Amino acid sequence: MVEMTIESVRVSLMNYQRVVILKEKHADRYLPIWIGPAEADAIAVQLQELRVARPLTHDLLRSVIQALGANVQSIVVNDLNNDTFYARIVLDVDGRHLEIDSRPSDAIALAVRVNVPIFAEEAVLDKAGIVLDPETGKFQAARTSEEANAPVDEEERQRLSAFADFINSLDLEDFDTRK
Repeated sequence: MVEMTIESVRVSLMNYQRVVILKEKHADRYLPIWIGPAEADAIAVQLQELRVARPLTHDLLRSVIQALGANVQSIVVNDLNNDTFYARIVLDVDGRHLEIDSRPSDAIALAVRVNVPIFAEEAVLDKAGIVLDPETGKFQAARTSEEANAPVDEEERQRLSAFADFINSLDLEDFDTRK
C-alpha cells in the first residue's frame, strides 16, 4: 500500500464532472478518481474548513462510528475494475480489525473528517496512476519501464481515451508542481 494525500478536488470545464486527485505522499504519481458533485462538495467543505449549519452525511457517519465506540484507522482505495474504483474503510472496534466496503469518494470524505491516512493499493496505482509530463504539462499514464515497452492494444487505447480527454481538460494553471 502507498500513502496518498489529497492534491485537489477539481471540475472539468468541458462537462462539469468532478474528480478528486490523490497524490502519492513521497513521489510525483497521482491517482484521479471521478466522483459525484455531493461527495466533491463534502470533501471540499472539510478541506476548506467551512462550517455548515447542519451535519452533512459524512459528518453523520463519523458521529455514528464514534458513538458505537469504533475508530477509523485509515481508508484504502483497494481495487479498480471495469473503470470503477473500490475502497475500504478500516476500523478498530474494541481491538478488532474491521474493513467496510465503500465508494472511494465517501471513504475520502470520511477520512478528511477524522484525519486518518489515505492509502492506495499498488495494483490500483499501476492501472490508473498518472504523472505530469514536465515538458508538456499534460498528464500521462505512470507506466513501469516494462509496461512502457509493451504495446497498448487498440481496445485499451479507446477505453482510456475518454479518461485521458477528461484529465487533459482540467484547468491545471494552479496545479502543484513542487517537488
